[in-house]
Amino acid sequence: MKRILLYSIPFLLLAAIIGCGPSSTPAPQVGGPEGTFNGTFTFYHLHEKTGVTDTTVLPNLQLQLEQSTGYKLSGDTSTVLAASYGSYLVSIPYTTINFLDKTYPATGTPSKIHLVGIYSYSWDGTNLVMTSYGAYDTLAYHYVLKKIGN
Repeated sequence: MKRILLYSIPFLLLAAIIGCGPSSTPAPQVGGPEGTFNGTFTFYHLHEKTGVTDTTVLPNLQLQLEQSTGYKLSGDTSTVLAASYGSYLVSIPYTTINFLDKTYPATGTPSKIHLVGIYSYSWDGTNLVMTSYGAYDTLAYHYVLKKIGN
């Protein structure tokens, strides 16, 4: 028994040294995303009867996020996506952002998609990816953005 313990000590030390080494995984961000971002919006629509998925990609979007003033979405918003602004709440533990759009119509039936509601997000300090799903999981809204400024 002593011999097994004696021979296993070098392997345990080696495992401890390797386990405490540097990691290639970026450190998670303490705060939520803030700043100016550029990127794309992709809209996915699954037709229930045919099973066909329509995809619309809008490039050249700009999203400004600042806790004190709120958010503003602009850029290529002439066809499917509406330019909007309002306030937002970030839940870091749940990795969600809730957008409260001030331009959303009071009727509740907008003619274009608005940046409103709860989005799941991933954020590494540079890249922000946000996704939300619509009714019956037949719609998906997906933003891929890169931070370009504060």
